[in-house]
Amino acid sequence: MTVTLIVWIVVALIAIGVYLSWTAGRLDRLHSRIDAARAALDAQLLRRASVTQELATSGVLDPAASIVLYEAAHAARQAEEDQREVAESELSAALRAVFGEPAQMEAVKEVPGGQDAATELAAAVRRVPMARRFHNDSVRAARALRRHRTVRLFRLAGHAPFPLAFEMDDAPPVALADRPGA
Repeated sequence: MTVTLIVWIVVALIAIGVYLSWTAGRLDRLHSRIDAARAALDAQLLRRASVTQELATSGVLDPAASIVLYEAAHAARQAEEDQREVAESELSAALRAVFGEPAQMEAVKEVPGGQDAATELAAAVRRVPMARRFHNDSVRAARALRRHRTVRLFRLAGHAPFPLAFEMDDAPPVALADRPGA
């Protein structure tokens, strides 16, 4: 009887060890996915700011709109990490202010090179919410796993910082929201 009990205890300990190892591996993969999603989000935010700056300095917009867009895009590109969400939200607001009416986008398309600029800006604006959604979904999954009692009890997350979602206003301007084929 004692040999059977010892065998069952060993089997149980091995099963617990395998479960803990699997959970730690899953958590590590989630953290890697967060890092990759954050890099993709950063790339899309940088692309949006760069395209906006190019459009602002191209001369296709009126001077007031150019200044508003250039300053918002520059602030978004130069923002410190703790101010990044606010700066990116302000860039979204500036884009909505300038391109709130479809007539402004039509005026941009009429000038030489304006069609390409409009297409590139629409693509950049459309990709930011998708990248942010992927990042925040990864964060949500990692947070859910890190809240489990087993993960906290055995400290399976190690010293990894608690993942934070990237919250910003990413609503597209009216003129860029419904651009099929762009």
